[in-house]
Amino acid sequence: MTWSIVAHDPASGAFAVSVTTANLAVGASCPFVRAGVGAVCTQSMTNRYLGPAVLDGLARGLSPQQAITAALAADEGRGIRQIHAVDRHGRTAAWTGQNCVDWAGDAPGEQVSFAGNMLAGPEVLPATAAAWDVSRPLPERMMAALQAGQAAGGDRRGRQSAAMVLTTVEDFCDLDLRVDDHPMPLDELERLVALWRSHRAPGLQRSPRRADPAGLIDLDVYEAEWRARGLDLRFRR
Repeated sequence: MTWSIVAHDPASGAFAVSVTTANLAVGASCPFVRAGVGAVCTQSMTNRYLGPAVLDGLARGLSPQQAITAALAADEGRGIRQIHAVDRHGRTAAWTGQNCVDWAGDAPGEQVSFAGNMLAGPEVLPATAAAWDVSRPLPERMMAALQAGQAAGGDRRGRQSAAMVLTTVEDFCDLDLRVDDHPMPLDELERLVALWRSHRAPGLQRSPRRADPAGLIDLDVYEAEWRARGLDLRFRR
């Protein structure tokens, strides 16, 4: 009921998933990322247990194909599942069950994989892949590719939700955006990605993180920034 992209950016070490569907709150069920390990999207008649199971397999050193095969082995509903993954070596693999609703298919490649089901036709995934521009930052690259797939027909039932998650080296996501219910979910997600780029991304390097567990704690710096924005805010001292 969905089409999605899983990707690895070797320059930054980022793993990301972007996904959209004509169903409610796709971000709550389908995308999974783990720093230093990989990215997975589990879809069609979604089994949320498959995402963590594949990531656990990748963490143990399995290839994406091995990890997907192992995760599906105990799932009697594998015929209605679709899942794809990428690991830290840029290897990808995908499974589209024989009972997935047409049009359904996958296109795993190097560092990136595309997969979808219940699509308007076989042209959706090639259009998504053709818009994959490695010269662009990963969030914007994923956004443009999904928009191209939407222009080619997207989900045959229509539109409702979209999501994007991205992690680099921390135990939590650098980017985690969801559009749970919207008539134009990709346009709304694109707006949120632009806001993240201007409002959130610049502050990531001064937030608490592994390399600096406290992050920026200089009260004067924060207060100076608030004054520059016309805000009459002060820390208690």
